[in-house]
Amino acid sequence: MIIASYDADVLEQAFGIDMSGVEGLGTGAGWGRVAPGGATDSHHHDETELFVVVSGRGEFLVDGESHPAAPGTVVLFEPFESHVLQNTSVKNSEGDGEDLVFFTQYWRDAERAMASATAPAREGFADRPVFVFSTPPTPNGDLHLGHLCGPYLGADAFTRFQRMNGAEAYHLTGSDDYQSYVLGAAREDGRTPSETAAHYSAEIAETLRLMDIPVDQYTVTDQDPGYREGLKDFFSRIVASGEIAVTERDALYDGASGRYLYEADVKGGCPGCGGATSGNICEECGEPNTVADLADPRPAGAGPATTPPRLAPAARWTLPLHAYAGEVRAHHRLGRVPARLRELADRLFRRPALDIPLTHPSGWGVEPREGDTDGQVIWVWPEMSYGFLHGIQSLGARLGRPWQASAPAPDWKIVHFFGYDNSFYHSVLYPVLYQLAFPGWTPDIDYHVNEFYLLEGQKFSTSRRHAIWGKEVLTPDTVDAVRYFLASTRPEGLRTDFRRAAYEATLGDTLIGTWQHWLTDLGARVAKHHGGRAPDAGNWTPEHTAFLARLGTRLTAVTAALGKDSFSLNQAAAELDGIVRDTVRFTRAEGLLTDTPGWEDENRTAVALELAAARLLAHAAAPVMPRFAARLAAALGAETPGTWPRTVELLAPGTALALADAVFFQPAPDTGSATDAGSALTPWLTGVARTALRLAEDEQIAHRTLTQLAAGSLQAVTVQYQILDALDVDLSMDELLHGGTLAELAAVIAERAEPSAVAALTSGEAR
Repeated sequence: MIIASYDADVLEQAFGIDMSGVEGLGTGAGWGRVAPGGATDSHHHDETELFVVVSGRGEFLVDGESHPAAPGTVVLFEPFESHVLQNTSVKNSEGDGEDLVFFTQYWRDAERAMASATAPAREGFADRPVFVFSTPPTPNGDLHLGHLCGPYLGADAFTRFQRMNGAEAYHLTGSDDYQSYVLGAAREDGRTPSETAAHYSAEIAETLRLMDIPVDQYTVTDQDPGYREGLKDFFSRIVASGEIAVTERDALYDGASGRYLYEADVKGGCPGCGGATSGNICEECGEPNTVADLADPRPAGAGPATTPPRLAPAARWTLPLHAYAGEVRAHHRLGRVPARLRELADRLFRRPALDIPLTHPSGWGVEPREGDTDGQVIWVWPEMSYGFLHGIQSLGARLGRPWQASAPAPDWKIVHFFGYDNSFYHSVLYPVLYQLAFPGWTPDIDYHVNEFYLLEGQKFSTSRRHAIWGKEVLTPDTVDAVRYFLASTRPEGLRTDFRRAAYEATLGDTLIGTWQHWLTDLGARVAKHHGGRAPDAGNWTPEHTAFLARLGTRLTAVTAALGKDSFSLNQAAAELDGIVRDTVRFTRAEGLLTDTPGWEDENRTAVALELAAARLLAHAAAPVMPRFAARLAAALGAETPGTWPRTVELLAPGTALALADAVFFQPAPDTGSATDAGSALTPWLTGVARTALRLAEDEQIAHRTLTQLAAGSLQAVTVQYQILDALDVDLSMDELLHGGTLAELAAVIAERAEPSAVAALTSGEAR
C-alpha cells in the first residue's frame, strides 16, 4: 500500500507554482498549490494528465475558454492540450487568501499521443473567432510578387482552409498610411502624404482582388474616422501603466539641415550584425536600432561629400523593453512561435539595455494626447499593434459583434503572417505593449513568418525596376498558375527565388503538361467508354485498394500542410502535385487493359478511382488555387468545394461530367518581343562596353561578361551610367559584373526598359 499526503513544507517551484512529487504509483504524480491570484505556466506536453482539485477555487483556462475548478473537480487533459490552472481567490488586507490545492497524475501513451497529434480537431480553433492578419503594406507603391508570395497568399490560404474546417476565421489587413516611407513617395509623386497613401492603398486593394485574395477587413488608417482617437486612447493606456516615460537620449540629425533622421531617411551599419541597414530595423538580422547607434551613418541618398550627421539629445516617449524578457518568453510559450522568432528574442534580451523610442518628431502621423512631446507622432510600428485591435472592432461593427479594441476578449485567437524583417515588432514589441495597455488580457497569438523572396537572384527593388508587379501578370487565366508557383517557391525558412524561366517551366510541364493533360484525357475516356458519366466501381483488385489508400495518405499529408501547427504552402503544393502524379502512374499501369474484353468491371473501378482523385484534387486545391478548384469541381458535376474532405470519396455513379473540354491553364504569352528587343539592344550594349573598355571594333564580345573582359569598377560604373542615361534602367554593380554575358544583360535591360525607349535607341533616334 502507498499513502501520500499533501505537505506544504516540501513544495518546490515548478511550472510557476509550488509542487511536490509522489513516488511509487506507476505514473508521474504530485501535489500542487496555486497561491491566491496565481496560475500555473501555460504548457502542453506529450503526457496525458489528470487533475483532481482538493481545496480552494479557481478555473482551468483552455484555448481561451474557462472552466470552473472547485473541490471534487476532476479534469483529464489529452496530450498536447494547452492548459492553465488559475486561483481566482484574492488576498485579503492581511495578505491571506485560500490556496488552491490539487493532485495530479501524468503518464506517457505513445498511441494516444499520436492520435492526439493527428486528430482533426488539432487543425481548428473550436468555436473561437480567429483573426488572421497579413501585415498591412506601406502605401508608397503597389504590391509585387515578392509581397504577394509572403503574408498575403499565406494568410489567404490559411483562412480558406480554416473556414472549410468550420472555423469562424477572418482575414484582415489594410494600408499602413503613417509610415515615414509615404513621405518620400509623396515628394516623388508631387502629392500630399494623404493623397499618396489613398492612391496606393486603392492600388494595393485592387492587386489583392486580382490575386483572388478577398479581405474581410481592409483598414485605411488615414481615412478611418475613429482610428486616430482610438490610437490616442491606446497610447494613453500605455502611458497610464507608468512603464514608459519621456526620456532624453541621443538621436541623429542631418549635419547640414538639422533634420531629424530615422527609418528611410538614414543608412549605416547595423549595431547587431554589422550589415548595411536603414534606420530602426535591420532586414538581415531582424534586430532593431535606435538610429543613434548606427555605425558610419549617413542620410539616405547622400554622397560621400555630404556633411556627416550629428548626435544630439531628443526627449521621446521611451519603453525600457529589456525589462520584459520574462514576459516575452512566457508569451512565446503560449501559441505557435517558430524557433526563428524565439531565437531573435533571446538574442535581443542578451543586450544590457533595449530602450525603444515610441514617438518621433514628424508632421505625418498621430500625435499623442499627452502634451509632453510637442511635434512628435506615435511611431507607426507601435501604432500597428493598436491597428490590429481596431481592425477587429471595425469588422465586429459590420457583423453586429461586440468586439472592442478597448476590451480585447480572452477567446480571441490572433494569427499573424509577416516577413522576417517585421519579426521584432510582431513577436517582441507588441506583446509587451498589449500587457501594458491591457494587463488583464493574455493575448493568444500564433506567428507565421517568411523570409525574403528574390527575383532572379536579387532582392525585389522598385527603384531599380527589379520587380514583377502583381498587375503585370495577374489575370483570370493566370492567377491559378501564379498562386501555385508562389506557393511552391514561397520562402519558408530560407530565401527562395522567382525565376521567370522556372515559372514558365512549371506552367508548361506541371500544370499543363501533367495536370491538364491527365484531366483532359480522363474526360475523353469517360466520354468514350461511359457516355460522359461517372461509372460505378466494379470489381476491385489489390492495386485498386492500394491506390485508394495512397490517396488517403495524400489527403492526410495536405491536411497537415495546411493546418495551423505545421502550415506550409511549399508542402501543400507538393502534395497537390503528388495527387496528380500518383494518379498518372496508376492510370498508366491500369490503362494497359482499357480495351481488353473481360476486364470491364476492373476498368470501371480504375476510372472511378481516377475521378475520386480528381474530386480530391478539387477540394484539396481550394485554399491554394480557389479558381481552379471551382472549375474542376464544376467539370465533375459538383458545387464549389466548401468543406474540407475527411476521406476520399468516389463520385456518385451517373454524374454528368464536362472534363473533356475543360481548360484550366493557359500557356504563357509569347515573350518573343522582349527577346527580340534584347537581341536588338546587344549591338548597342557591346558598343558601350567597347568604348568604356577601349576594345577594338572588330572584337566579338557579346558572348562574354564584363568580368571576363577585365572591367574595373570605374569602367563598370561608366557602363552603368550609360544604361541609366539612355534607357532609365538602373542595373546594380552585382548584376553588371555577375549577371551574365553582354547579350544576356541586353535581354534583362530590354525587359525592364520602356519599349518605346528601346525602339528609339535601336533605330538610332535616341541621343
